[in-house]
Amino acid sequence: QVQLVESGGGLVQAGGSLRLSCTVSGRTFSYYVGWFRQAPGKEREFVAVIRWTGGSTYYAESVKGRFTISRDNAENTVYLQMMSLKPEDTAVYYCAARQRAIMTYSSWGYDYWGQGTQVTVSS
Repeated sequence: QVQLVESGGGLVQAGGSLRLSCTVSGRTFSYYVGWFRQAPGKEREFVAVIRWTGGSTYYAESVKGRFTISRDNAENTVYLQMMSLKPEDTAVYYCAARQRAIMTYSSWGYDYWGQGTQVTVSS
């Protein structure tokens, strides 16, 4: 089992920055920990993911160059640093963990999920 605890969401003006945190715990190793988001009326979509061992990162094209995913092994925490935020980034952001060794961009491939944290970007 894996537990994911998220923090860092909030309200920010367009062009601003926000950092989300996801603390991972549990007995089972997660090969990948990533972030997804879901805006009202839309499907949950991939944002970014990091491979725990080695630190390989993958980003959605819509956030590439603006968002950075990273990990702190000692603290078992994954971060999503969001910069140059746009109103279209407004969504509930979820941390998720995958326990298979092959990467996937699909939310269906992630086994454990946090409760979500609201990110609102105002104009």
